[in-house]
Amino acid sequence: MAQGASRVSFKTIRARAAKRKGGEKVLASLLPKPRNNKALAKLGDDRVLAEMSRRVFSAGFVWSVIDKKWPGFEEAFLGFNPKRLLFQPAEFWHDLASDKRIVRNPQKIKSVRENAKFVSDVAAEHGSFGKFLAAWPAGDQLGLMDVLAKRGSRLGGNTGQYLLRFLGRDSFILTTDLMLCLRDCGVPISEKGTAKKDLRLAQAQINAWAAESGLPLTHISRICALSIGENHPAERLREAMQE
Repeated sequence: MAQGASRVSFKTIRARAAKRKGGEKVLASLLPKPRNNKALAKLGDDRVLAEMSRRVFSAGFVWSVIDKKWPGFEEAFLGFNPKRLLFQPAEFWHDLASDKRIVRNPQKIKSVRENAKFVSDVAAEHGSFGKFLAAWPAGDQLGLMDVLAKRGSRLGGNTGQYLLRFLGRDSFILTTDLMLCLRDCGVPISEKGTAKKDLRLAQAQINAWAAESGLPLTHISRICALSIGENHPAERLREAMQE
């Protein structure tokens, strides 16, 4: 057993989550479906860059505002085609800072250009960004997050975790409830859960539960979060999954 690993069976956690939500059937309806590697490999580089940009602009902002304005983002950023964006002159990027179709944050606008290069470079190395994601080892989310943080722009921390989830990559998100579940099971992660040690402990435990249960990391993460903390109504959670 890995250092700091919990001796609590995932079966116990799942049973607690099912009881809180009204049964196994209801719990199953609250689990997102990760893409398999074949589907990940087919992701277009434009869709990867679009999701990167959406997560960056959503960070620290009201997500519903970004969602409502998103068609304008797609237009303003030329459908997020990385190569096309990289050919645009400085004036294109300067004018975006006053474009009412988007949220006019100069630093985040700049990140789109930088991430267009990131996506383009990775695609040149691996065939496409989706193929890169599909080939990455399933149990090494931390390594993948490190690549996003170091080579991408504004893709560290929670933004990188949400990016992987929204792209459909099998992954965990170290939310407040997931951290609460891990600590409740005896995994010694800190309150913030942002240190590398915390992330390593979380990864090791989630991998162990995945091996025990045969479930994807996405489901382990979600079930843990639903097993503890505020017990939100299942219907509201389903609505949030569709937003």
